[in-house]
Amino acid sequence: MTITNSCNPTDVSSDLTRAAPAMAARNTMLALVPGLALAGAIAAAAFAARAVPGVGTFSPMILAIVIGMAFHNLIGTPARARPGIAFGMKRLLRAAIVLLGFQLSLSQVASVGGWGLLVIAATLAATFLFTVGAGRLLGVDRKLAELIAAGTSICGASAIIATNTVTDAHDEDVAYAIACVTIFGSVAMFAYPALTAVLHLDAAAYGLWCGASIHEIAQVVAASFQNGQRAGEIGTVVKLARVMLLAPVVFALSTTTSLTAAHARVATVRPPLPWFVLGFIALVGLNSIITVPDGGRRIIATLTTFLLTVALAAMGLETDISKLYARGHRPAILGGLAFLFIAAFSLLLIKLVG
Repeated sequence: MTITNSCNPTDVSSDLTRAAPAMAARNTMLALVPGLALAGAIAAAAFAARAVPGVGTFSPMILAIVIGMAFHNLIGTPARARPGIAFGMKRLLRAAIVLLGFQLSLSQVASVGGWGLLVIAATLAATFLFTVGAGRLLGVDRKLAELIAAGTSICGASAIIATNTVTDAHDEDVAYAIACVTIFGSVAMFAYPALTAVLHLDAAAYGLWCGASIHEIAQVVAASFQNGQRAGEIGTVVKLARVMLLAPVVFALSTTTSLTAAHARVATVRPPLPWFVLGFIALVGLNSIITVPDGGRRIIATLTTFLLTVALAAMGLETDISKLYARGHRPAILGGLAFLFIAAFSLLLIKLVG
C-alpha cells in the first residue's frame, strides 16, 4: 500500500503567507484597545462631570484633557495604552474635525450678512497676526504662539488641535494653549454680560460681539443667551460661521510652513497637506444641500463632540505637567493679550459698522 502525504510544505507556506497580513492587522487592532478604552472612559467621565453644578459651562473636551493630565501625572499612563492613545490623538481627531462640517451650512453663514462676515474675517486675521507677532516679541516659541493664536481667533480647543496637525508642537504646548483659551474664554463668558449696558449694545450687536470674539462655542452660548433669545441665536450662528474659517487658516499655515522650510532650505519633512480639512468643507457643502433630520443631526453632533473629547483625553494622557511649568509665564501673558485684543478689535469694528 502506498501512502501519499497530502500536506505539501509549499501549500502550507503559501497559506501562512496569505494569513500573515490579516493576523498583523488583527494584532494591531487589539493593541489599540487598552489606550482607546482608557481615553473613552475619561471622555465618558468628562460628559458625566458636566452634570455637576457650575461645571456644565465647560466643554467636555476641556474637562477630558484635565482628567487625562491628572491621571497621567498622578497614576501614570500604562505603556500598553500608548498605541491606542496615539491613534486617538491622530486618526480620531481628524475624523471628528471632518464631522464638524455637519454642524455648519452655507445658509447659516449667509444669514450673518456681509458686514457680519467682514467683522468675523477681519477680527480673525488681525487677532492671529497680532498674537503671532506679540509672541515673537515676548520670546514665546513660534509653534506655541500659533496654537494660542488659532485657539483665540477661531474656535478654542478644536482649532488648537486642528492647527497642531500642521504646526506639530509638543503635547505640552497643546495643553498650555488649551488652558489659555479656557481661562480667558471663561473670563469673557462672565464679563461680557456685565458690559452690555455700559457699552450700549443692542441684542444684535451683542450677539455679534460674543460670536466674533469669545473662544469656545459653549462659552459663546452661555454668554450670548444671557442677553436674550435673539442675542443668543445671533451669537451662536456667528460663532459657527467663524468655525468655517478653520479650513482656510489650516491650509494657509500648511502652505506657509512649507514655503518657509523651502526658502530656508531646511532639511525637514514637509508638513502634511491637511486633507481632512477638505472632508470638513465637503460635509459643509453636503449639509447645505440635504436635510438631515433633527434626531440624526443631534446624533452626529454628539458623536463629533465625543470623538473630540476622546482625542483630548488621549492628549491629556501624554501631557507632563512639569513640562508645562517649564514653558513659564510668557505664553500665559500672550494668551491674555490675545484675549484683550480680540475683544477690543471686534467691538471697535461692530461700533464702526453700526
